[in-house]
Amino acid sequence: MITKSFIARVLITLVMAGGYASSLQAEPFRVIVTHLEPPLVPNSVLDLAAELGYFSREGVDVELVRVQQTPSAIAALIAGEGEMANVSVKALLLFHAQGDHSLIAIGSPNKSIPFLIASRSEIKTISDLKGHSFGVGRIGSLDHSLSTQVIEATGLSMDDLSIVTLGQPSVRAQALAANRIDATTMSIGTWMSIPQKDGLDILVPQEAYYKAAPVINKVNIVKSDVLKNRRSEILRVQRALIKISRDFAENPNSWALAMKPHATKLNDANRIALAKSFTGNWSVNGGINKIELEFTQDWVLRTDDFKNAPPITLSEWIDFSVVDEVLAEIGISPGSDHPAR
Repeated sequence: MITKSFIARVLITLVMAGGYASSLQAEPFRVIVTHLEPPLVPNSVLDLAAELGYFSREGVDVELVRVQQTPSAIAALIAGEGEMANVSVKALLLFHAQGDHSLIAIGSPNKSIPFLIASRSEIKTISDLKGHSFGVGRIGSLDHSLSTQVIEATGLSMDDLSIVTLGQPSVRAQALAANRIDATTMSIGTWMSIPQKDGLDILVPQEAYYKAAPVINKVNIVKSDVLKNRRSEILRVQRALIKISRDFAENPNSWALAMKPHATKLNDANRIALAKSFTGNWSVNGGINKIELEFTQDWVLRTDDFKNAPPITLSEWIDFSVVDEVLAEIGISPGSDHPAR
C-alpha cells in the first residue's frame, strides 16, 4: 500500500537527487592566476583558499587556471576561459584606456607585493647600478614599472641600466645567484628561498621599496556581464578570500604551515619569519581603499604607457559593491586594510 508518508519520502528523495545532479552539472567558477605555484606572498590566498576548503565551505566550486603574465590572463578572461582574473592595476587601466570598460575590479587579495631589490654585494647604493644589468619580468611588467619608480626616485634613470627580460621571479633570482645579472626585483619570499646568497645583498629592503612606490599592485577583475550573471558566486569567492586573509593575519603560523608543501627551499623558521613579515599586508577587508586606489591610478597614468591616453576615472574600473556587501555581512576587521570609500 502506497502511503502519504511514502510518497513524501519519494518526493524528498527526488528533490535532493535533482539538487545533487544540478550541483554536479554546475560550471566551476574559474579564477585565472599568473603564477604557476602558490607564491611566497599574501597572494597565495588564492591557491590556499582552494586547498584548505575555504571556497567549498562558501558553496562555490573554484577552479584555478594558470597562465604566465597579466596580458595572458586578460586575454583568457576576455576569451571566456575564466570568470575572474588576478591582474595588475596597470594592465587593467591600459585596457580601459583603449575605450573598453567591460573589465571591472572587485577586490584585491594582495594589495602590495613585498618587493625588494637584490644585487651583487659590490653594488652598495642605487647609484652604483649605473651601467649594470637589471633583470625584469618583461618591459612594462609590474616589477619593471614599480622598480623604475623606486630607482628613478633617487635621480638615476632606468636608461642608465642594461635591462634584461627574464620572466618569473624565480628565474630572475636564479640568474642573480648565477651572476648572469647584477640586480633584480623579487619578493622577500623569493629572496629567502635562494639557497646560497654568498656575494648577494638586499640593496633596497621591502619597507623602503614600498615607501618609494606605495601603489596597489594587483586586483581581482571580472567582466561586467559576469558580475551581473554570477554575482552570488563572486560574493562567495570574495567572502572566502577575506576569511582566509583574516585567519592568516590572526595566526601567521597557519600560513607558514599551509605553505610547507610549496616552499620546500625554506625551513620552518624561515617560513614563520616570512609569515610574520606580512603583518599588515593581508586583505582582511577586501583590499580596496579608495584613497590608495586613487593614488595608484594617478601614479599609473603618469607612466609612459599612458602619454596619449584619455582620462580614466575610478568609477570606470572599480566596483566596491561586492566587498561592501560581504563586509556588511561579516563585519569590518580592525587593522591596516581600512575600507575607505
